[in-house]
Amino acid sequence: MERVRVVVQAADHLSRAGLTSYLGSRAEIAVLEWDQRARADVVVAAVDRIGPEVLTGLRRVAADVGAPVVLVLDEVGDKDVLAAVECRVVAILPRAAATGERVLRSVLAAASGGGVMPPGMVAELLKHVERLQRELVSPDASVPKLTPREADVLRLMADGLDTTEIAGRLCYSERTIKNVFYGLTTRLNLRNRPHAVAYALRKGMI
Repeated sequence: MERVRVVVQAADHLSRAGLTSYLGSRAEIAVLEWDQRARADVVVAAVDRIGPEVLTGLRRVAADVGAPVVLVLDEVGDKDVLAAVECRVVAILPRAAATGERVLRSVLAAASGGGVMPPGMVAELLKHVERLQRELVSPDASVPKLTPREADVLRLMADGLDTTEIAGRLCYSERTIKNVFYGLTTRLNLRNRPHAVAYALRKGMI
């Protein structure tokens, strides 16, 4: 059987060492070094809680690796699942319940296209899907939709950050930020940065 290639990312050394040691001891798993992350089938990330910095890191991992993410975290909120799913997170494990076996099952599920979510998060995700379905049936054509990345860029522009600062905050290249803004202004027929920010605020898009 071909082994599942995994990279581990953690906010603290102890979590990283523990996850790497356990997964590396399993015949089903091949643990890769972080500089080999482009070859990974699954990313295992351990964090304290889902906040802006963690979401930025998860977006960067999603862009760099493109593999599903198994997330182990201390504090879990039902609302967190919506932001996490946008970052390719397919399994969320509360740290208190994250035994080695459960982490392993989640990794194997992620590698095979599945996922593992606490029941409360599944319910929240289903409600979100229902809201999306209603919007598709009767969309508000007067308010264009922004991608999460477009919304992040516009929010930071509204805060007065320049392109270099936005790129640093979101961990993207300046070229990527310029491309996002160009695509946004072209699609919505906006003239410049002030026009884009004013339009987004007026429409309630950010």
